[in-house]
Amino acid sequence: MFQGTGSDVGKSLLVAGLCRVLVRRGIKAVPFKAQNMSNNAAVAEDGGEIGRAQWLQALAARIPPSFHMNPVLLKPQSDKTSQVIVRGSIAATMGAKEYYSYRKSLLPVVLESYRRLAEDADFVLVEGAGSPAEINLRENDIANMGFARAANCPVVMVGDIERGGVIASLVGTHAVLEDADREMIRGFIINKFRGDASLFVSGAKEIAHRTGWENLGLIPHFPDLAKLPQEDSLSLGNKQQASGGRVNIMVLKTPHIANFDDIDPLANDPSVNVTWCSAGEAISADAEIVILAGSKSTIADLQFIKEQGWDIGLTAHRQRGGRIIGLCGGYQMLGKTLSDPYGVEGAVATVKGLGLLDVDTVFTGKKTVSKWQGEYNKISVSGYEIHVGKTEGADCLRPVFHGIKPEGASSEDGLVWGSYIHGIFANDAFRARVAGGKSGYNYMQDIETIIDGWADILEENIVLNKMLQLAL
Repeated sequence: MFQGTGSDVGKSLLVAGLCRVLVRRGIKAVPFKAQNMSNNAAVAEDGGEIGRAQWLQALAARIPPSFHMNPVLLKPQSDKTSQVIVRGSIAATMGAKEYYSYRKSLLPVVLESYRRLAEDADFVLVEGAGSPAEINLRENDIANMGFARAANCPVVMVGDIERGGVIASLVGTHAVLEDADREMIRGFIINKFRGDASLFVSGAKEIAHRTGWENLGLIPHFPDLAKLPQEDSLSLGNKQQASGGRVNIMVLKTPHIANFDDIDPLANDPSVNVTWCSAGEAISADAEIVILAGSKSTIADLQFIKEQGWDIGLTAHRQRGGRIIGLCGGYQMLGKTLSDPYGVEGAVATVKGLGLLDVDTVFTGKKTVSKWQGEYNKISVSGYEIHVGKTEGADCLRPVFHGIKPEGASSEDGLVWGSYIHGIFANDAFRARVAGGKSGYNYMQDIETIIDGWADILEENIVLNKMLQLAL
């Protein structure tokens, strides 16, 4: 199990890279994260939602993603409440205090999923959540030491040297843990190192001396990892691309943005320039396409867009002949009204949308989670749906996609369209058609190349045999 001294120390990508390292050696590795918190979700092969990180880890392990790989997924809807997804399906929506007590009942579910995966694997690589040093949250824990002890799973602690204070972070984690938790930890890894590795030799020795943990590796910074799907919206700043592409695309960064990995294929494509429009900024007159991404709190994000004056900017953008694309929650915002008669997002309400599409959305309370296949102007497109709500109106008579049934809606002038389908820009031919021209860029091949490059780095910088022996 890989736990960290804090969030965003690189646990997810470390597990993904090690999955690829092992599978290349002919060892079946399976990823697992008992509890994840992210609004970037994917649809598993056996149905239901899992965190995008576990989807990427399954890809790295060259196995189909399963909801057992992430049996508990928390999707924040506000600063105080989250949607609780258990084995792919909605179980409840609750506040932090309520969940703090409720999660104790989830430990048997988590352990059963873990054991199912372990039955058919040589190694299960487990990712922790946040940090076990948050000892105020230790009671009823299922994500870190609570799981490690229940599953008798040895732990490797990961520290991020890029943040500074990595010695204090690792030694401090050792200091605050109770004895039984501390005994689960066998070694440590230092991640994201830049510069001359010889300068940290004494630092690593000091950590080992003060903790008794084995030094399992010093991993260099690998900038291409920023191109892989991320879970945290704090990573969005890393996605901004330098100029040089043919098409300028601007994405509105809202507080509750979800499934923003939809933008990754565009941001990684060298023929496209992607920039994020943050609070206090204006929609650029140079933008040819403006994208409204998904949202976990659509009405709140719609209000934020109006507060920023982006509604006026979108109207001006369209008047200049610019295109506007709405994905999932962004699609709902483009319509005339959004109604929440059952209080799915909080209070019962009906609000005016942006009025850029002649459609209306009602949040029904029933969640659609499924894979999808269709066509766009005779181009095959695949993706997936994760949404609550039904959208209808005159512009739905001009669907964006055709499949088993028409999907999406387009304005009469063709400048505005919206769709519930996630993952569409990962389809290379579709992306080239929408963004203009044929770039020849293969997104999934690029992802595979990055994963393999990352695995090469881990092979060179982790004492892998020693680490695997800790699990035997």
